[in-house]
Amino acid sequence: MGSGKEKKQQQQHHQKKKRFPLQPKKVVNNKRKKEKVKKTRSSSNNGESIENAKSKIKVKDTKLNDIVRFPTAAQQLEFFHEQYQSANRIQLSSLELDSFTETCMLELNPDHAQISSALADHMKVAFGPSWKESLCEKEIDEKIDPGQPALLVISLSALRSLDLLRELRPLTSECRAAKLFSKHMKIEEQASALKNRVNIASGTPSRIKKLIDVEALGLSRLAVIVLDMKTDTKGYSLLTLPQVRDEFWDLYRNYFHQRVLEGALRICLYDEIPVNIKKEKSNQDE
Repeated sequence: MGSGKEKKQQQQHHQKKKRFPLQPKKVVNNKRKKEKVKKTRSSSNNGESIENAKSKIKVKDTKLNDIVRFPTAAQQLEFFHEQYQSANRIQLSSLELDSFTETCMLELNPDHAQISSALADHMKVAFGPSWKESLCEKEIDEKIDPGQPALLVISLSALRSLDLLRELRPLTSECRAAKLFSKHMKIEEQASALKNRVNIASGTPSRIKKLIDVEALGLSRLAVIVLDMKTDTKGYSLLTLPQVRDEFWDLYRNYFHQRVLEGALRICLYDEIPVNIKKEKSNQDE
């Protein structure tokens, strides 16, 4: 009897030995398979991430290079919409978008280089046959009240405002332009100067708004606002330098936006602006 039990125990022990080593092999194989799958997935993901990174770098490069010197009305409109909505953290309503079209933007003629007196040439074209009457004459009549410019140039700084006034000299020999910035100029002196006929004015957002607030500067005759897009040495412009940008949008919302929507006022973005050319090219290719 004892010998029979011992045989059974030996057989069972022998069977366990045979089964036991097979199990860890399967586990090891499964681990290896999983590791292989993970490696292949990670390698593919790494490949995708590298490609995505490259594509992102390409997009950034193209954005930096997409600078247009003479943007079309459509390009100006798209850029201005983006800046307006981003800075004010709002979305233009469908009614505003229907009114705020390409006709609200003044497209410049690329035949006139934006140097020397080029701004004067552009404004002659913008005002059409009546440019001399609107921009040059100095006599006050019943139709024109004092302190009511037809053209207003808004810049980042006083120095840049003076640069643009130099470009407008061919139009300001008879009727002097108004300098509307705070550097070396008191607001009382500017208010006094605005008691005469003014066809062209150039200045910075903060001082322009103050003069409108005290009713020294009128807008009833205003037909065009030129927004200077020239960047300073640090790369800032009228719409990107934080404090000046906020002052401009405060001015724009309070005094210009409604007139633009009504079609009484046009906007001109002067100098270079970034434009999404890549998007347009891809659409043409398709």
